[in-house]
Amino acid sequence: MRKVITYGTFDLFHKGHYNLLKRAKALGDYLIVGVTTEHFDEARGKVNVIDPIVDRIENVRKTGFADQIIVEDHDGQKIEDIQKYGADIFTVGSDWVGTFDYLKSFCKVVYLSRTPGVSSSQLRNERFNIVSIGIVGTGRIAPRFLSEVKYVSGAIIECAYNPERESAVRFEAAHGIRTYTENYEGFLEQVDAVYIASPHETHYDYAKRAILAGKHVLCEKPLTFTKAEAEELYTLAREHHAVLMEGVKTAYCPGFLQMMNVAKSGIIGEIRDVEACFSRIADIESREMTDRIYGGAFLEYGGYPLLPIIKLLGINYKEIVIDSLPGENGIDLYTKIHLRYPQGFAMAKMGVGVKSEGQLIIAGTKGYILAKSPWWQTRKFEIRYEDPNKIDTYELRFQGDGLRYEVGDFVSKINGRGENSNYKLTPEESIAMADIVEQFLKIREGKVS
Repeated sequence: MRKVITYGTFDLFHKGHYNLLKRAKALGDYLIVGVTTEHFDEARGKVNVIDPIVDRIENVRKTGFADQIIVEDHDGQKIEDIQKYGADIFTVGSDWVGTFDYLKSFCKVVYLSRTPGVSSSQLRNERFNIVSIGIVGTGRIAPRFLSEVKYVSGAIIECAYNPERESAVRFEAAHGIRTYTENYEGFLEQVDAVYIASPHETHYDYAKRAILAGKHVLCEKPLTFTKAEAEELYTLAREHHAVLMEGVKTAYCPGFLQMMNVAKSGIIGEIRDVEACFSRIADIESREMTDRIYGGAFLEYGGYPLLPIIKLLGINYKEIVIDSLPGENGIDLYTKIHLRYPQGFAMAKMGVGVKSEGQLIIAGTKGYILAKSPWWQTRKFEIRYEDPNKIDTYELRFQGDGLRYEVGDFVSKINGRGENSNYKLTPEESIAMADIVEQFLKIREGKVS
């Protein structure tokens, strides 16, 4: 008898789960299904799990495919189970290709291709709608998005869109995701929501057309190049009952949120200064180094250092000064932004051709917070006081590259479960960032002194 073993969360059980179990059963004579506990899901970075484990086990049982159901609750258990139950084949979905190759030493490993065309109408749930997402843009961010979404319950990637045919064909072949190259509106008809990861200059148009079509929008930064455009999009989103989120992923990460809460708690006194830096030496052939109009340090990375400043000191600054070091082709290799507030001041630094210490310092009247690079992936921060021997250290969990947290928040908002999470990045804060983008572009083009 040939034994097959597979594992999964099986949250919000849907047709894709059913088909995977059916195909896993067909690989052998006896199917063992491992269902993960909530604790283990959390430990391995899964977010937004809705159903309790007893319901998830029951849904697997009701398919009739599982000959035996077990519970997975710790790392290393897959090897233990393969040996314990004498499994001949280990199988999971193709979105995990390569992840479990280490098990080939113990049994055959089979990756099952995803279920194509799982429409949202097939994924309805009385309590929760599984959100069908389309990806706009198939460049370097899209594969990262794919790898992170598999850790989010309640989301499924339906298709992608890119008018550049060569990139679209390459993406479809690599990931098995149907990719449209024409008819954006036809693409929108296939999904509940879109993730916009296309070039900066296309964000506003793609977002507006999606909202007008009644779709929810998660858009990479910058959302727009002007304050008026940002205001327009948020107004349209309200009118069309659509969720609109700007994808400054740090804003949605648990560690960063805790750091902001600690800073606001009064433990360091009144906040008087915020300094934040994000810099990388970019590839000279990359878009941010070659695109004179839409490349450069500020448009690529400005949202990160501006985020803690706006979160802590607000949007009502009294004065702003923007200085840049231009490259030969006109892009900004390094930009500093000084903001003056009634109660203090701040500085944001970003670079693509200049490297600096990427830290965040929040200075208060009783002490300061220090978060070292990469503070935007907040895993650790310290509170330091006048007494140098007194240091409070906070160490936090950060999973993946952070995209899963903003996607989880996006899905929760769509389903009405995250209505109170707007504080993470409010429309007003997003609009304020768009206003600074607009000022930067005017200064760069010499339209203001």
